[in-house]
Amino acid sequence: MAKNQFILLTVFFVLIAFSACRKSDYWLEETQKVINDNGLGVGTVTWTKDKEYILEGKVYVNDGQVLTIEPGTVIRARQGSGTASSALIVARGGKIIAEGTAVEPIIFTVEGDNLNGSVGADERGLWGGVIMLGSASINSPSGEAHIEGIPFSEPRGIYGGNNDQDNSGVLRYVSIRYGGTDLGQGNEINGLTLGGVGSATIIDHVEVFANADDGIELFGGTVNLSYIVVANCADDAVDIDYGYQGSGQFWCLVQASGYGDKLIEIDGGEASITSPPYSLPVIYNVSAVGRGTDYTNKLISFNDNGGGIVANSLFVNQKFGVEMEYSSVRHNSFTQWQIGNLEVKNCVFNRVNANQLDGFFSVYALNEEDVREEELLLADYFSSAGNRFAVIDFNENENGISLITDDDILFTNYAPLPENDFFETANYIGAFDNYNWMGEWTLTSSLGLIW
Repeated sequence: MAKNQFILLTVFFVLIAFSACRKSDYWLEETQKVINDNGLGVGTVTWTKDKEYILEGKVYVNDGQVLTIEPGTVIRARQGSGTASSALIVARGGKIIAEGTAVEPIIFTVEGDNLNGSVGADERGLWGGVIMLGSASINSPSGEAHIEGIPFSEPRGIYGGNNDQDNSGVLRYVSIRYGGTDLGQGNEINGLTLGGVGSATIIDHVEVFANADDGIELFGGTVNLSYIVVANCADDAVDIDYGYQGSGQFWCLVQASGYGDKLIEIDGGEASITSPPYSLPVIYNVSAVGRGTDYTNKLISFNDNGGGIVANSLFVNQKFGVEMEYSSVRHNSFTQWQIGNLEVKNCVFNRVNANQLDGFFSVYALNEEDVREEELLLADYFSSAGNRFAVIDFNENENGISLITDDDILFTNYAPLPENDFFETANYIGAFDNYNWMGEWTLTSSLGLIW
């Protein structure tokens, strides 16, 4: 009798254990979804915050598909590089609707990130990033190009066209963290790559944190960007190429000590430098903190016939100032300045170029030409364009800096904003007045890098 009871009890417990395992497997199946791509893309689908999504490899939103992501959803990506790298790519004609909120942002990060310190603030290149491709105009003879890092054999890597009102969707209250792995062909990918994305696309309140390449790179297009945060990236904070002609306002760009190149790089064209469209962005109200005065990096560079406007902005803590390309035999950025297509105006510089005018604007010649005359012209331009050096007593600690200050210099001598519907009223210099719009939806603010 005792033996029979033992057998019955053993069977009973085995059945309970089996049932628990089945229930556990069912729970995992229901709450975690591994997303991969077999050429068909993700389809028209909604990702919800009650599930954990794992990107496995390069995942596409194909032409005609719409990926909607609920507020509060976390998307994690498998680690890897080259053919094993993971990224989300919105192909030309596809659309992403990722509308988070300040309370429930949408987060793209690496698999294993518990969002509570399990990944260090200086870890980069753990996965790919987010790529959006549209049909707006770019600087290319054919009007199209193939985005870097995606194999040329993949037709979903093509971007560009003639629809400057292209609508590739919405990114709002989105944080993209720890990306920048090598997707292939020796290209580390940017945190957010925008290729030929048009003006009907909405991108605001977007953070890129700790990327191994540029934070955001724009390859042509006309999309506008507002309330942008880029922090701790290993290359440029924002890189502009291929004839980008959009606008930007309220950008906070932060480099880690010893990491990063330029805060803003503007290149006019790649394949067709002498033909429009040229890169002529219009950027107001940037607050940017450089990597430190011990490193030989520039704040902003203009190359390959690139121009544009950078105005009403605050730049802090970088060794050197603004650099322009010059050539007497081909189109160049210095000529864009001469004809009024390049302006750096009504900006404040603190701990930049030792707060000295000499050498703040530098000109480099493509053919070893003498550029002393050009640099003298730019030296005169500094003050006439309303630019100023300042010593501002920001609150700082070992982790970061507060860019919220009541220093009068940031509330005077700002340029009028362009008259179009994109720009918001801002009667001050920099990205902040007395309110930190970054809040807890950004890791940059949560870690105290900027407060």
